[in-house]
Amino acid sequence: MPQSTTNAGEEYRFTRFRTALLLDDLTFDRNAPAPGDRMPAFDLPTLGGGRFTDADLGHLPVLMVFGSRTCPVTESAGPVLRALHRDFGDRVRFVLVNTREAHPGERFGQPRTAEDKWRHAEELRKHHGIAFEVAVDDLDGGLHRAMSPKPNSAYLLDATGVISYRAHWANDEQGLRTALAAITAGAAPPRGRSRAMVGPLLRAVGHLPGVVTFAGGRVERDIWLAATPLAVLGRISRLFRRLPKDRRGIAAAAFTGAVVVLAAAVVAVAS
Repeated sequence: MPQSTTNAGEEYRFTRFRTALLLDDLTFDRNAPAPGDRMPAFDLPTLGGGRFTDADLGHLPVLMVFGSRTCPVTESAGPVLRALHRDFGDRVRFVLVNTREAHPGERFGQPRTAEDKWRHAEELRKHHGIAFEVAVDDLDGGLHRAMSPKPNSAYLLDATGVISYRAHWANDEQGLRTALAAITAGAAPPRGRSRAMVGPLLRAVGHLPGVVTFAGGRVERDIWLAATPLAVLGRISRLFRRLPKDRRGIAAAAFTGAVVVLAAAVVAVAS
């Protein structure tokens, strides 16, 4: 029997991060909207009092990004989106869609009401200094779920609502910049999808401690249970506080790799 909309909405608004959610985050559903597909119908309010709707996207291409205040990848993507908006904002409509919280904690949990969702969107805009539109999805994530919900995916749409480019992670600046440069020059993006995966995740690792501090210690406990390798890297990234946050995860991974190689060498010598 198909899952009811009510149950799907309740599942969408999870309160504890789990391994199954991590695995879902890593792949798009087979039937998820992809380059060449038209966006599903939607009509969302924006914090500025306007509407973000498939029926009237305007006359410009649209970069639509999903994100939340407790998403480490969104944390990493904030500076990327601000830079892209400075360079392309006069030729592309930018819209950040506030979603469910990626890592709800005891201090900043999953929104329970439409008013909570609105306040979370305001916090997201304020925290990142967003100068473009912030749209608020409904409490059960109607649009987000229709797109195969990922914590920080991005879609470049033409003015008719057809997807020209899809990025799994919005902190993939090179991929998004290339796609935006193409579409503003009147050409199709050279690639329909961003394949970047490991790099964006490592750039996000250094932001995990900040998310824990903001949302609550339960977030770190949940990540230890659901995604132990990421939790380990997040903890080690704290050793590299002199580095920019985007580089701390890479440094933590390199450090961990060196320790593993050294340990293997010691064992080999001892045996």
